[in-house]
Amino acid sequence: MCNRLITCLFVCVSLCGLTTVAEAANYGYGYGQPPTSTSSQYNQAAQQPQVITVEAARTGATVILGGTVVPYREISLTAQMPGRVEFLAGAEGDWFEEGDLLLAIDDAALVAKRQQAMADLGGQSAALSDAQVQYNKEMWAPQSRDINRMPGMGMPSMFDQMFTRNFGSGMGYGNPWLERQADLHSSGTRMGQAYSHQMGALSRVQEVDARLRDSRGVAPFAGVIIKKQVELGDTVQPGQALLKYADVRDLQIQAEVPARLMRGLRQDMVVPAILDVGNTPVNARVAQIFPMADPQRHTVTVKFDLPSNAPGGPGMYAEVMIPDVDAPVQELPVIPDSAIVWRGSLPAVFVQNYQNRVELRLIRLGEKVGGNGVTVLSGIRVGERIHATPPLGMTSDWSSQATKARP
Repeated sequence: MCNRLITCLFVCVSLCGLTTVAEAANYGYGYGQPPTSTSSQYNQAAQQPQVITVEAARTGATVILGGTVVPYREISLTAQMPGRVEFLAGAEGDWFEEGDLLLAIDDAALVAKRQQAMADLGGQSAALSDAQVQYNKEMWAPQSRDINRMPGMGMPSMFDQMFTRNFGSGMGYGNPWLERQADLHSSGTRMGQAYSHQMGALSRVQEVDARLRDSRGVAPFAGVIIKKQVELGDTVQPGQALLKYADVRDLQIQAEVPARLMRGLRQDMVVPAILDVGNTPVNARVAQIFPMADPQRHTVTVKFDLPSNAPGGPGMYAEVMIPDVDAPVQELPVIPDSAIVWRGSLPAVFVQNYQNRVELRLIRLGEKVGGNGVTVLSGIRVGERIHATPPLGMTSDWSSQATKARP
């Protein structure tokens, strides 16, 4: 008797046209809970996507700004001297440790100049040594008292040295002490000049050594070559870019933030961000706020640290959500991530309109809410019904087409 009654009920429901899940839900049948008496009706309901009502959430206004993923550390190697590139360590993406040689320019001419400078340095060092010996000689054996400088020979010369010079000095003719001081000063001057010449030769050697170091490009930290701008054998000139080198283990987002939004940012603040690698949501930390705004665009450069496991690499597009503290708090529609379908680069949802037909509607997304929700800035309103989990291949007017195709 009970089976007959249940069968009559389902016949009545079918005759009344309750063939869709949405209509059945109005009579007490929720999606995912079909009547257990008939398996065919359960399979038919399971083919229908879940229809939910769009709710609202209170949220502060945020501004989505586009930025670029950049490495934490990046340098550009440029040529400091003319020459031919004779060594390149690798290509883009090759990893190097700190101190590894990245690039070298032909230095044969510099090596020859260094040999000349070393030879000059050796000669000047010998001259300085001789000047020091002569100074010491003058200090301990003054030329003014050298007996060989007096005229005559033997006893007459000694007599002149002991008596004639002393008497003459006492009478105002000559001054042996002054002559000794002059000879000592002259020897010291020659020693100082020899020292100056040696320092000049040493400076020329150091100059050549510095230019030799400039002919080598060494990795200042562990990283990779991100852009190679010369090839082996190229002739380069001073100032010409050679390659770009960066540490890509730590990444940042660099964005130009309008000056009016800077009130909502502070150091170490965490803001939501989306990477252009599968639209991956991440949290970015404010790492650096530049002290001066751009005078033409009136924007401030801000860098945000990305998590260590963030996908992507330098140069990729990213978006950051900057809070606008001057805007009032508003209520925005919130939908689950699973309801969003992408048509190219445009997000859209399937809306169950008031005529109970499915239509595809483009929307503009806002910020993330909770674990799997996202606000909608435009495209749908609170209270409208959308398909929370649209199946693959779903199109506009899907429900009516599915109904026609159903036997």
